[in-house]
Amino acid sequence: MEWFNLSDNVNLLSIIGAATIIIATVLVAGKYIKQIKDDKSEGELYEDSQDGIGKYKNPVPMGWAVVFLLLIAWAVWYMLYGYPVNAYSQIGEYNEEVENYNKKFESKWADPSKGTLLAMGEGIYLVQCAPCHGITADGMDNKAADLTVWGKKEGIVDAIVNGSSGLDYPFGEMPAGMLDEDSAKAVAAYIVKEISKTSTSEDEAQVAMGEALFATCAACHGDDGKGMMGQTPDLSIYGKSEFVKEVLERGKNGDIGMMPAFKDGRLSDIQKEAVGTYILSL
Repeated sequence: MEWFNLSDNVNLLSIIGAATIIIATVLVAGKYIKQIKDDKSEGELYEDSQDGIGKYKNPVPMGWAVVFLLLIAWAVWYMLYGYPVNAYSQIGEYNEEVENYNKKFESKWADPSKGTLLAMGEGIYLVQCAPCHGITADGMDNKAADLTVWGKKEGIVDAIVNGSSGLDYPFGEMPAGMLDEDSAKAVAAYIVKEISKTSTSEDEAQVAMGEALFATCAACHGDDGKGMMGQTPDLSIYGKSEFVKEVLERGKNGDIGMMPAFKDGRLSDIQKEAVGTYILSL
């Protein structure tokens, strides 16, 4: 096995550069360490001193100055001639291939049907989400969040009664016990009926009660429930794929570890929408 292929400019220049730095460091450091041991301090001092300790007006050591300039010259040569900035690289080729593939993917699935989103979302969910949330998305006995209640009133009730944390919003975590369970159910009915508009078949009396109680929530989420310009979760998208996409992009610190933020390119916008569509269908 060859550790270095000397016909490759990158490897050859790396070896030369490393060897030059090591040799120069050893020679220059050795010279000045010897001077420290043998020479006596001499020369003109600056007028100011610190605690009686003065500083000499000595010039920069010639050896250090020469090595410094040589390294700058080598770096410029390396970038412009030895391994030009715009030269071919495997990483660059890989990035271009990924970019082209993503463009084709986005173009192919620019207007997917709901059935396509469900199928795509299920496949992504089983690979990316099921290891923690379980194949049935029930959170595996509270080891992770129960996704079967996401987008439903039960999810809101759970957040109000038990609190919500780990999404790293500027306003901080939502504490537990904001309201009792009956009041939480009324607020949930109001949210899905009037704010997210994901349900129309709600008990009007309960909705009216929830509207009155929503003042407790409005302090952070705003009167319209939209999260006060990203300071808290936007309740107007609750029960929609945008809500799941928001969680995927932010990541979440849960009881069994950190769910990564999927805004790093691992999932495209269409794939996030597909995951949201699938989860909300459960």
